[in-house]
Amino acid sequence: MEGGGTVTCGSWIKRPENVNLVVLGKSSRASSSPSVLEIFSFDPKTTSVYTSPLVTYVFDESEGDPMTIAVNPSGDDFVCSTTNGGCKLFEVYGGATDINLLAKKMPPLQDAGPQKCLSFSVDGSRFAAGGVDGHLRIMHWPSLRIILDEPKAHKSVLDMDFSLDSEFLATTSTDGSARIWKTEDGVAWTFLTRNSDEKIELCRFSKDGTKPFLFCTVQRGDKALLAVYDISTWNKIGHKRLLRKPASVLSISLDGKYLAMGSKDGDICVVDVKKMEINHWSKRLHLGTSIALVEFCPTQRVVLTASKEWGAMITKLTVPADWKEWQIYSLLLALFLASAVVFYIFFENSDSFWNFPVARNRHGGPKIESILRDPQSSDDQNMWNAFGPLDM
Repeated sequence: MEGGGTVTCGSWIKRPENVNLVVLGKSSRASSSPSVLEIFSFDPKTTSVYTSPLVTYVFDESEGDPMTIAVNPSGDDFVCSTTNGGCKLFEVYGGATDINLLAKKMPPLQDAGPQKCLSFSVDGSRFAAGGVDGHLRIMHWPSLRIILDEPKAHKSVLDMDFSLDSEFLATTSTDGSARIWKTEDGVAWTFLTRNSDEKIELCRFSKDGTKPFLFCTVQRGDKALLAVYDISTWNKIGHKRLLRKPASVLSISLDGKYLAMGSKDGDICVVDVKKMEINHWSKRLHLGTSIALVEFCPTQRVVLTASKEWGAMITKLTVPADWKEWQIYSLLLALFLASAVVFYIFFENSDSFWNFPVARNRHGGPKIESILRDPQSSDDQNMWNAFGPLDM
């Protein structure tokens, strides 16, 4: 990926027909180049990003550097926050090779100051922004109608995530606290419980559609833990040491099968959510520097990572391969054919009512009267009566 400047933020953009793009924000501090947004094509065959951007947007010097990016699940637009100019909306239009950007103002966040966290709900109906100053805003999308405007939600917002059903928003603070908000009306629902020596840092809701959980990275003294909360009670049900070092970023795949954690010294690990075991570990991927970004590709087992020192990287994960749609249909067809063969063999070799040999019918076969008699008569009736009256 060419171009000067330091990568400060980025994300995937899923476009129609399973086309994936990568958007990166770059600051001007490390070079004479201006701060920019660049969008690159992703090649699914080589699992790599093309070196030259499809489109580049240059920020005005007064806007500062890009800080964080949140992409609408529709892939039609995204929001970028800057160090000086609040937030700006970008509409994405065009085909796979002729992408264009249209920058627009966002009145509710135009002069809101630096926003540490931006997030869209899974269904794209809500948008949240958490400021460095602790100000939290939740709004409807795309109308931008305000649901919550809380200036003192936290000391400073550290991380946030929407639940799968978009009902809740979890936010964490630099002081180690975490809060849950109802997104329908903006009500502060609860604080997550923690011990006096614990700091809750990063958070992600489960996304696999089964029993809903909230995953949080927790620092307990010098121990780094991944804690799990049951969102029906908001109680912590357990924790596990996986990364075994402080995490700088937490992410979850679109299908909810995997969690990814990036460390403050350049490692990433990918965890199987059901087994809570590490399936992939890239050590020293961004050697000696804190990983600022880990994002799963929407359609492949690939992650986008970034750090200020080493820029952006694409890493193919060494996790079990997913079943393809044609493989599932082939298996179902094979099972159907095998069942048909077994049934045919059983039918040909069985002494069923419709397939009794003639000789056996003549001397010892069952009489039609016994087969068709009333099941409520004689011994059958007595057998059911032995249980007494039954509740239905």
